[in-house]
Amino acid sequence: MDLELAGKAALITGASKGIGRAAAEGLAAEGCNLILVLRTAADLAAAKAAITEHSTVQIDTVAADLSQSSTVERLAKDFPAIDILVNNAGAIPGGSLLDVDLLCAHEAKGLRRHHQCHRHAAQTHDPEYICGVAGNAALTAFSQSLGSVNVRDSVRVISLNPGPVETERLVNLMKKKAKDRTGNADNCRALFKPLPFGRACAPDEVSAMIAFLASDRCSYNSGSVVTIDAGLSARTFSF
Repeated sequence: MDLELAGKAALITGASKGIGRAAAEGLAAEGCNLILVLRTAADLAAAKAAITEHSTVQIDTVAADLSQSSTVERLAKDFPAIDILVNNAGAIPGGSLLDVDLLCAHEAKGLRRHHQCHRHAAQTHDPEYICGVAGNAALTAFSQSLGSVNVRDSVRVISLNPGPVETERLVNLMKKKAKDRTGNADNCRALFKPLPFGRACAPDEVSAMIAFLASDRCSYNSGSVVTIDAGLSARTFSF
């Protein structure tokens, strides 16, 4: 299926590894030009080099700390007309949309599609990830609220809630769980067995959904939550 994304501009935060990196590779494969944002210049350079081995799209990289208001303002000024924004990393400030310096607020005028990547902790309420539960639940509600009103400006906002995804971050979390439960972090692989299909979700599986949601094949979707966890959040227990 041609998602008709070729030539679109996609800005992705946290783009050097995990879901952000997979999203960058997936959108590049669809022909999107990329703006990759991360704090570390060396990691950005490595990500760009890897993607350009398989793609000829334009890739801009910005080493920036998005927790700084001045950085967000500069980024929005330098890239005022993006088509797709994938919020894959960031802090949680206070205030309303007009009070806080969020990239989605600054990019709203030129933006056509906007995705927030959160964790399914917002639904599973895992007490072993209690800060993530609160943070992700708030971000999910933020996306739903924003997506319900931004359609007036032809901007779609969708919250994408992946379950456990096989990233470095997840492995480290599982190691902590294994150490807490068994006293040995090396037992972390055993914790994957109760997951659906006996594995975590692959980053490429999340990337494919991001590309579809960003396309006009999904043009009547906004203010909604898309969960990718093979039914894990529907269980009465976590893992």
